[in-house]
Amino acid sequence: MTARNTININRASLPNGLRIVHTLIPDTAMVAVNVLYDTGTRDEKRSLTGTAHLFEHLMFGGSTNAPAFDAELEAAGGKSNAWTNSDFTNFYLTLPRQNIATAFHLESDRMISPLLGNENVEIQKAVVIEEFKQQCLDRPYGDLFHHLRRLSYQPEHAYSWPTLGLTPDHVAKTTAEDARAWFDTHYGPDKAILAVAGNIDFDTVLTLANYWFADIPSRNIPPRRMPSPGFPTSDIFETVRADVPYPLLYVAIPMSAYGTISYQAADAITDLLSAGRAARFNTTLLYGEGHGIFSSAEASIIGSEHEGLLLLNARLADNSDKSIEQARNMMLDQARLLAKPGNIGNHELQRCFNNYEATFHFSNIDATNLAANIAMAEYHGEDINSMVTLRRTLSPETITAEADRLFNNTPTITLAYRPE
Repeated sequence: MTARNTININRASLPNGLRIVHTLIPDTAMVAVNVLYDTGTRDEKRSLTGTAHLFEHLMFGGSTNAPAFDAELEAAGGKSNAWTNSDFTNFYLTLPRQNIATAFHLESDRMISPLLGNENVEIQKAVVIEEFKQQCLDRPYGDLFHHLRRLSYQPEHAYSWPTLGLTPDHVAKTTAEDARAWFDTHYGPDKAILAVAGNIDFDTVLTLANYWFADIPSRNIPPRRMPSPGFPTSDIFETVRADVPYPLLYVAIPMSAYGTISYQAADAITDLLSAGRAARFNTTLLYGEGHGIFSSAEASIIGSEHEGLLLLNARLADNSDKSIEQARNMMLDQARLLAKPGNIGNHELQRCFNNYEATFHFSNIDATNLAANIAMAEYHGEDINSMVTLRRTLSPETITAEADRLFNNTPTITLAYRPE
């Protein structure tokens, strides 16, 4: 990155384990505050899923000294939201710089004493169950990732179910005691990263952080123990039929965990296949020999802290067995071309890198996104300013070797989601 684009990061830690990262954005009147907790669905048990996402909702139900979280934030001119995935739960808010103390007050209070009584738990359970129905039960293809994760991981691995959980019945049977136990074993300053991006200096951030967070006791939570993913040892093909408008085809290939060169190479492979109009899936499957078979074709990764999945997926124009088989073969054939030495041209690779760099810079323009990104970089021990350079160090040979491992030497999981 050039000096002009360098993101200047300040770091500190409190004695209770809370990590603080900050970057100054002088040309804005707003400040984004992000709190990343190192907990997600990977901490759940198969007998009670959906807890991480339910607890995300509970954190907006107020706390001892701020019983009306949203009302207090809105009165300060702010707004907030959150997300949960397999690995993390992330809370973020933005508000005017002059009201920044409100953000620290609200986040610290719910870090130490969220309201977890029966009434609040029952209210949020109803909200989450309704979300499950809307997202998974009442929407076409809503249970697609239930099937895909089930096929890809052993049953006891926490990646074998999606964030919303296996069934709404699990959320329904969650008690206030369960919620309190989740808080006690997964939330605390030593499980969190506080990231601040906006028009505020680092000294002010440290002063506020010490005032609002330093007295929160650490949890000393033991490290998690993740089982082997239990990936399939031979190819799997499964068909699901439902009341859907057109067939969707997914091919999942087990891939390496975050932080490895193999992960970087797999991510680059998906960019070569489908990022941009000149990518291979677009030129070949949509507008070339696959025209009339494919309505869309994409490649992506489920980027996970532990072993994840590279996905090839397509929407097909025809629901016949022949079209399903032909489409699967064509997607894999295109992917396997990347495994042939000399098949990745320099111009193509540089276009891929340029696309990655543009996406990186655009994702860091907004203060809210930037706060989340510096929190994640802090968690991984990464220099956010080196991420583009790291991607550009990938050689064609490294990508080719990973493509060979993925597409020629790893079992595939195929899910055909078809109209009845």
